[in-house]
Amino acid sequence: MKFIIAYLLIINAVGIFFMLADKQKAKKKQWRIPEATLMGIAAVGGSVGVLIGMYAFRHKTKHAKFYIGVPLLLILQIGLAVLYLIYIK
Repeated sequence: MKFIIAYLLIINAVGIFFMLADKQKAKKKQWRIPEATLMGIAAVGGSVGVLIGMYAFRHKTKHAKFYIGVPLLLILQIGLAVLYLIYIK
């Protein structure tokens, strides 16, 4: 269980960092982090971090893929965590 918590803390920190980095690159009109990478981070457990990054840095908040997709991923991940705690633990 400690491994899972550590993993989630790290992947969510990565999600926040990537959203910040992409926002900074967008401001400077530089090469951007692909949306697939940002969604991939959210999909592998970083949905909270990506969601925090979206609203803290006002980044990708007008893209349906993000303002709908990331919360849906979060709901799915919470559901999987609940199922894990009920049936596996």
